[in-house]
Amino acid sequence: MTIRNRRRSLSLLLCGVLPMLTALGACAQSGSTPQPSKAPPSKAAPAQATPYKTVPVKSAVAVFAGGCFWCMEPPFDKLPGVSSTTSGYIGGRVANPTYEQVSAGITGHTEAVQVRYDPAKVSYAKLLDVFWRNIDPVAVNRQFCDVGDQYRSAIFYRNAQEKRLAEASKQRIEASGRLKQPIATQIATATTFYAAEDYHQDYYIKNPARYKYYRFSCGRDQRLKALWGKS
Repeated sequence: MTIRNRRRSLSLLLCGVLPMLTALGACAQSGSTPQPSKAPPSKAAPAQATPYKTVPVKSAVAVFAGGCFWCMEPPFDKLPGVSSTTSGYIGGRVANPTYEQVSAGITGHTEAVQVRYDPAKVSYAKLLDVFWRNIDPVAVNRQFCDVGDQYRSAIFYRNAQEKRLAEASKQRIEASGRLKQPIATQIATATTFYAAEDYHQDYYIKNPARYKYYRFSCGRDQRLKALWGKS
């Protein structure tokens, strides 16, 4: 090999090695390694403590029907210990019902919310308390301006303990004499819960102006204040 060719080979070698050394030197100076990108936290999937290890979260599910499911998500969403709420249908006789079917009152389902929560942070008894104070318990087959058994109020228990707590909470309200009328809210065994169509989920967040108009025009807050007071 001639001197000229040797110099050319050496030059090519340095051109390949030097960028690698420069990159390694930059990592060493920064004292860190590249981290995987983190997806933004969402209501359905809480952010993990680290990007490498999934921390198991103990969770339970409760189902409540209080009329329009749009209006039942917000009070549970803001409750510490609740990780998600899902609008849907329960208590009917048709598999995979659609909103059109349920709203027509032909499936036997009622609009409801499925609440996923951490029992170590919020108790089922607390969920019951929030539920009662966001419904009209004396209304029969209706809630506020929405009429029909698809808007009936109900607590759908999943085990004996939930049933006991639900019945005890109902008895306390009846004994208080606050409502002056019999409680119409059902306490029933939970059946299959079907999530509603995507456009119903988080409606109060996606369409705040329409949601506020609907809630006000339906007289929900006015009736709740009359039943429960300012709290």
